[in-house]
Amino acid sequence: MSKTKLLEIDALQVERESKEILRGISLSIGHGEVHAIMGPNGSGKSTLANTLMGHPSCEVIGGTVNFSGQDLSDLEVNQRANSGMFMAFQYPMEIPGVPLTTFLREAMNTRRGEGNEIGVREFRKTMLEKMELLNMDPAFASRYLNQGFSGGEKKRCEILQMAMLEPSLAILDETDSGLDIDALKIVAEGVNAQRGDHMGVLIITHYQRLLTYIQPDRVHVMVSGQIVESGGPELALKLEDQGYDSYVNRVAEGV
Repeated sequence: MSKTKLLEIDALQVERESKEILRGISLSIGHGEVHAIMGPNGSGKSTLANTLMGHPSCEVIGGTVNFSGQDLSDLEVNQRANSGMFMAFQYPMEIPGVPLTTFLREAMNTRRGEGNEIGVREFRKTMLEKMELLNMDPAFASRYLNQGFSGGEKKRCEILQMAMLEPSLAILDETDSGLDIDALKIVAEGVNAQRGDHMGVLIITHYQRLLTYIQPDRVHVMVSGQIVESGGPELALKLEDQGYDSYVNRVAEGV
């Protein structure tokens, strides 16, 4: 495993709508590592994810973020995606009129670059293999992107995109939200099947249950835009048992 860090966040400060949300976040993820950020609602977890992907509402006012040795402030959203970053959304959008197959093939070809496009037969073979891995009905391939999909189907579709695009860094923003236990297991199995030294993963979640199926290397607790504790997988179990109150009170008291 490479010792070079895939993602390095140093003292990151971010505002949204003129309000400071992230207050000096520092975090590093190596190749092949899975990190989980847990915290109560409003703690800044999704703001961190959106900042990493370059959402225009997130204004960086301090600190730095480097991805594969490059300053992210130099990259537009599409450049971040093309360089190997991927984000699975908490609430995937329905896009009527855009077939799933067309969307996936265009995304893959954009990532691959001109002259290295994937052929139709190779694309279909790969897509069907990945759909089988995620227990997705092959008939979904002929449907419009997320249109009429259930919550679980939308999340599986997000993981399918990740499987097809093979990113260097996958950011899962509350992918477990709204999933029943069966859908959760399928999504987790899809993520686990893709784990390896080629990819780092940042999981953002409220609950420990997803981490029962996707074992993280490190767990970080975020409260009020700050990482207040980091540890191994056992930290997620502690949070499941004790909740966030002690951390929230500690931050409120300035400890």
